[in-house]
Amino acid sequence: MRMYAVIPAGGSGTRLWPASRSAQPKFLLPLPGPRSMLQSTMDRLDGLVSPEDTFILTGRQHAVSVGRQLPDLPQENIVVEPAARGSGPAIGFGAMLIAMRNPDAIMGSFAADHYIADDEAFQCAVRAAAEVAKQDYLVTIGIQPTRPETGYGYIRQGAALDTHNGMQSFVVEEFKEKPDRETATRYVESGEYLWNASIFVWRAQTLIDAMQDLIPDVYSCLQSIVAEWDTDKRDEVLETRWPQLRDVTIDHGIMEHASRVAVVPVSCGWTDLGDWNSLGEVLAENHEDNLAVQSRHIAEDTRSTLVFGNNRTVATLGVENLVIVDTDDVVLVCDRKRAQDVRKIVERLKQDGDTELI
Repeated sequence: MRMYAVIPAGGSGTRLWPASRSAQPKFLLPLPGPRSMLQSTMDRLDGLVSPEDTFILTGRQHAVSVGRQLPDLPQENIVVEPAARGSGPAIGFGAMLIAMRNPDAIMGSFAADHYIADDEAFQCAVRAAAEVAKQDYLVTIGIQPTRPETGYGYIRQGAALDTHNGMQSFVVEEFKEKPDRETATRYVESGEYLWNASIFVWRAQTLIDAMQDLIPDVYSCLQSIVAEWDTDKRDEVLETRWPQLRDVTIDHGIMEHASRVAVVPVSCGWTDLGDWNSLGEVLAENHEDNLAVQSRHIAEDTRSTLVFGNNRTVATLGVENLVIVDTDDVVLVCDRKRAQDVRKIVERLKQDGDTELI
């Protein structure tokens, strides 16, 4: 089966500040390394999708870095968004570009900044989802939860559909927003819920039809851009029309309201690496481990501490459960339990107008 792919590469990853910045966002960083998250995403698709059939939608200030990190990707497959407008326009536009090449194409949408430990299981799930997508379902890959996580959305699976590649698919009953701890525990214990990783597979035309029905304003605007894509008016129309798009996600705009939505559950060691603590959990064999990325860490009487550096030596004494991030212009030290709150520092910098550090 020939598949196509869209990789939305945007966002700044504020909870991974100060390593992740607006000019050097999360997906360009070597997390967990040695390859960047974007490069690892492309590596993960090897054997599923060729570089020639992969489109990356990214911001203007990141396009050159994307091209340097992915030299095998055709330059014309890097689509520069004039303004950030969410995953709905990005993925929808990718679907329209793919449909221009192949009206019957099966495509996947894969985030540029997620971590997956088991690539084989991931590919098996994507192939199974592609078979379900042939029946005009909008398919999402659901992650089997390993704990009551409050930082992820959830998918409730319903009636069983077909089995492909040894993987069962199900009708999606509903999508749930990020729950509180008690609700998340109930979800996991019920066995009916999966983490929503926002990994999607569908026929390009199925998504386009759903956009026309559910977010017609976005559909019409994107169609006006696509209509001039192969003309000398491409850049002018893109610059004029794209900023007029409504900011909407695929989840809220399409998946939560579409009538034929399916899910393929998988256990593949997925995480969105949303903060420094989650990076530590990926790298550590046990919670007591000290971890160093791009840094030499001299650890004396130190436990459960993560150091992310810029090749300088960092020494610690008599501490535990810390995150230490050493960059050229900022050093962050925080309790690992407060890793989610790093975004508050970024918010404060914005309020203070200190944009050079963001």
